[in-house]
Amino acid sequence: MKKEFAVIGLGRFGGSIVRSLTEQGMEVMAIDINEDRVNEFASTATQAVIADTTDENVLKSLGIRNFDHVIVAIGDNIQSSILTTLILKELGVKHITVKAQNDYHEKVLRKIGADHVVHPERDMGRRIAHYIVSTNVLDYLELSEEYSIVEVMVNDLLAGYTLVELDIRAKYGLNIVAIKRGKEIIVSPLANAPLQLNDILIIIGADTDINRFEKKVLVE
Repeated sequence: MKKEFAVIGLGRFGGSIVRSLTEQGMEVMAIDINEDRVNEFASTATQAVIADTTDENVLKSLGIRNFDHVIVAIGDNIQSSILTTLILKELGVKHITVKAQNDYHEKVLRKIGADHVVHPERDMGRRIAHYIVSTNVLDYLELSEEYSIVEVMVNDLLAGYTLVELDIRAKYGLNIVAIKRGKEIIVSPLANAPLQLNDILIIIGADTDINRFEKKVLVE
């Protein structure tokens, strides 16, 4: 069965979620108080609705509690974001993800029951910073405040060595959970198999250890 999603707030962040979910074949209701934004997604989303989501009766009329997942992507209006989240929680929505503007906003959202809070601008900033430091860092995903997963391309300093020889776990406290080699993904890679140039290492560990590894091995 297809999952049903509702996205509240159709700015750059919310709009990109609507497009991505729709491309994956999901049922998506796109909601915004701005008529122009709603019209923009009328032909993309399953349903596009003009609505004030700070009004509990409006949300009830949309059948919002029946959706599997509601994403609150309201832009600069923190008050509307908090009130909408609170109402969704009280109505019994199964899963709520909310975009936070800052750390204070996140604290309030978590206190009122948001299941997941995202900081798209901050997180993208961190990804870009890691890419700037080293062009070998292909992607960066924050797991928590202290731990992340990174995708690292094998450079001349790493190529030809085995995982045993590099001993990344002992030296840096990092775990290599898989290797991408072309279209192949090698899970639990052999410790005595030499790495190849342009292999992609999927590494998990503490941010401080990842930073140390980047500066020591990846900066060119």
